[in-house]
Amino acid sequence: MAKNKTDDKLESLEQQLWKAADKLRKNIDAAEYKHVVLGLIFLKYISDAFEELYDKLKKGEGIYEGADPEDKDEYKAENVFFVPMSARWNFIRSKGKQPDIGKVIDDAMVAIEKDNPSLKGVLPKIYARQNLDPTSLGGLIDLISNIALGDAKSRSADVLGHVFEYFLGQFALAEGKKGGQFYTPRSVVELLVEMLEPYKGRVFDPCCGSGGMFVQSEKFVTEHQGKINDISIYGQESNLTTWRLCKMNLAIRGIDSSQVKWNNEGSFLNDAHKDLKADYIIANPPFNISDWSGDLLRKDGRWQYGIPPTGNANFAWVQHFLYHLSPSGLAGFVLAKGALTSNTGGEDKIRKTLIDEGLIDCIVNLPTKLFLNTQIPASLWFLSRNRSNGKYRDRKDEVLFIDARNLGYLINRRTREFSEADIGKVAETYHNWKRLDGDYKDIPGFCSSASIEKIKEFEYVLTPGRYIGIPDDDDEFDFNERFLSLKKEFEEQIQEEEKLNEIIIANLKKIKVNE
Repeated sequence: MAKNKTDDKLESLEQQLWKAADKLRKNIDAAEYKHVVLGLIFLKYISDAFEELYDKLKKGEGIYEGADPEDKDEYKAENVFFVPMSARWNFIRSKGKQPDIGKVIDDAMVAIEKDNPSLKGVLPKIYARQNLDPTSLGGLIDLISNIALGDAKSRSADVLGHVFEYFLGQFALAEGKKGGQFYTPRSVVELLVEMLEPYKGRVFDPCCGSGGMFVQSEKFVTEHQGKINDISIYGQESNLTTWRLCKMNLAIRGIDSSQVKWNNEGSFLNDAHKDLKADYIIANPPFNISDWSGDLLRKDGRWQYGIPPTGNANFAWVQHFLYHLSPSGLAGFVLAKGALTSNTGGEDKIRKTLIDEGLIDCIVNLPTKLFLNTQIPASLWFLSRNRSNGKYRDRKDEVLFIDARNLGYLINRRTREFSEADIGKVAETYHNWKRLDGDYKDIPGFCSSASIEKIKEFEYVLTPGRYIGIPDDDDEFDFNERFLSLKKEFEEQIQEEEKLNEIIIANLKKIKVNE
């Protein structure tokens, strides 16, 4: 997994492009600017892919003999987006210094959507806004024109894909808390994918953000000499602008996103894939959300292991994932650490049932500062529908606990990442524990394979610190439970204050004064 010189050169290109693009941002908010830059990168990508096929069709050699380079069906047959003349990159670049360049780009986006129904409603049309300086926009066009300079056109899509992914991460860092809502840090995604190993089958993420889980799954298959067509992608996202980013992110990688759906109601109220049984579920659902419409779903069929509390969606997500798992499916997802211990609203009973049913395979305790949008401690959960099958050893009476809090390195004062060695260490520990011929051993302070009987002794609490041999006071603190308790106390005090104010006002009205 070590990086080679080509990777180092590519990183240098990405960093150079980011610095130049960020300099052109001036006073535009990062949340808005990301759509400007990423939209242009996407436009460059589809134009490059179009031009490559256009040249082959124009030459008319081999299978392209007699083909019309302006026939849209020729491009559809090759899974390439058709780009009309007014939207091709060379045309855009030729207009780059004109004061109406913003309108030219907006018109190009409209024209592309018109000729490619799968992109309808996806592309940004924000370039003619007054706060976007035409000179800076022209500078961006020149900058993006140089992407893949010196590379063969057949490699430009790969380079543009790397740049797009890098920019997504940098914009998430620039936005801080808001950025985390559309972007899961790459090293966390890599760890999930390396542990799940989605070689073949249906991959599902019902809160897919900008699509990082799907991109990494495709990378995993490619890097392990698998066939990309052996996996299919299913997703759902409730934020429209984030869904648009996801569709572009997948398109720039050549990943079929036809089953990545959007609706503003979300996965709980409007499940876009009701009948799907996925082989792999990879997700990073929002932590501890209270407004998930749980009061409207008390009798929902997905709650097979207990009704989740209306004030917290954590175990609603867990059961949503399980509902969509195939009989041999695997799920790996991020969850707030409080879910490991919480006794609020019946969550302890749901957790107990999941353990007793033998569904929980592995728990990984994560370090702080991994996520951009929250400081709430987090963990990784791995669930399996069939832990006694012949592919791996029978582990239905065990759970693997891994404490990864001492792994990772700081890339700045507030953000941590896992190194490739960290990811390899955790993933190999899990795989060695699962395999029939695995060389697994408990390591005090890092990992332990605990029996269900031992978990029962600890009253079904799943904090790894209890099992790996080194107690940790932090593991005993349940943020979610404490927060809800304080919230309830505060609300009661407000209600009491309102009652007292009503009594005071009523008494004041009884007092007669001479005016």
